[in-house]
Amino acid sequence: MGTATTEKTKGAEGAEAIRAILEAHPGAGRDALIPVLQEVQEQQGFLSKEAVVQIGRHLKLPASKIYGVATFYNQFRFQPKGKYHIMLCRGTACHVKGSQRLLSSIVKLLNLQPGQTSRDRLFSLEVVACMGACGLAPVVSVNGEFYAKVTPRKLAEMIQECRQKERGDVSN
Repeated sequence: MGTATTEKTKGAEGAEAIRAILEAHPGAGRDALIPVLQEVQEQQGFLSKEAVVQIGRHLKLPASKIYGVATFYNQFRFQPKGKYHIMLCRGTACHVKGSQRLLSSIVKLLNLQPGQTSRDRLFSLEVVACMGACGLAPVVSVNGEFYAKVTPRKLAEMIQECRQKERGDVSN
């Protein structure tokens, strides 16, 4: 019962926060869609179904149009980030140095596809075009901390370390 109440409270708070963002855009139309989506995602961490519906009502746009725009741009997420947000660079230098092998390893180790978050919300995976660290290729970032010249073995160790932190096996 406590969890359901907590989820309803979070939902109400989220809807109120979205309402405040939308009220900052009175009379807005289609031209305000991307800035509104960005603000909502910044505040909520992702774009929920409820947020898309709320935005659609305010901008007088169908939800399908909003999803179409949001899915076109890879900056938008429809799931919250995991506690450990893994970003994998797929730029040219990283590709040449083996980032495809890293992507295959992550998919296998975490059973996640790019853009997904694990059910336990521990891990999320994002593939990016370039991180601007080409000399360190291939590059992986976990919660903004960059790792250089990552191998599949090093990646598996990084993931295991995150899991150990959650179990309390490793001290910081």
